[in-house]
Amino acid sequence: MTNDQRVFDAVITGASRGIGLAFARRALVRGGRVVLCARGEDELSRACAQLEGEFGRARVHAVCCDVADEDEVAILQRESERFFDGAPFAVVNNAGIVERSAVHEMPLSQWNRVLSVNLTGAFLVSKAFLSAMRAAGRGRVVFVSSISGTLGTPRASAYNASKWAMIGLMKSLAEESREANVQAMAVLPGSVDTQMLVGSGFAPQMSADDVAKTIEFVAYDAPAAITGSAIEVFG
Repeated sequence: MTNDQRVFDAVITGASRGIGLAFARRALVRGGRVVLCARGEDELSRACAQLEGEFGRARVHAVCCDVADEDEVAILQRESERFFDGAPFAVVNNAGIVERSAVHEMPLSQWNRVLSVNLTGAFLVSKAFLSAMRAAGRGRVVFVSSISGTLGTPRASAYNASKWAMIGLMKSLAEESREANVQAMAVLPGSVDTQMLVGSGFAPQMSADDVAKTIEFVAYDAPAAITGSAIEVFG
């Protein structure tokens, strides 16, 4: 593994399907290695086996992890840094859930569940890898937010609030990490043809790979000056 190839090493949450899996394939095509993270063990195993068949077992590792659980994230960190023999270049916070309910009908447990995965999970995963990335003097943290992080949507207040807050987290991290040469950016997709869109009432306007192409640009190709930016992707 050359230094140039290590630049494409990535940890990807929510990587067993959709946008996360599409980006994992793009990172592997670029020559990097990937650690796939997801909660569902069976689906994660299938995704890992699929990519291993295409790119080889030495370049793909899977860790079953609930990003809202700090102890499980610590295991993800240790296994990833062992697999890469150091810090990943890119951390892609893609894990997310949506649960629909009007504010006046929403139980606190539902609100907490959505924010714990979408927002706290992104915080925990970013925090876990930042020390090693800062010590390496390079890296990018990508937050897969949503166009819902710029507007209001009926029956999606918890999801929208988490995606708005994710952008604030990203912008603060970008400012904190400038001197360490670690950049943070967000990608804000519109309606993507994934399982999460089902039941939303919106028609898909783009594929998961369309968004993955944008993540690839942000994670690998965009200039450092783009740090702190939130890129909207409408299709």
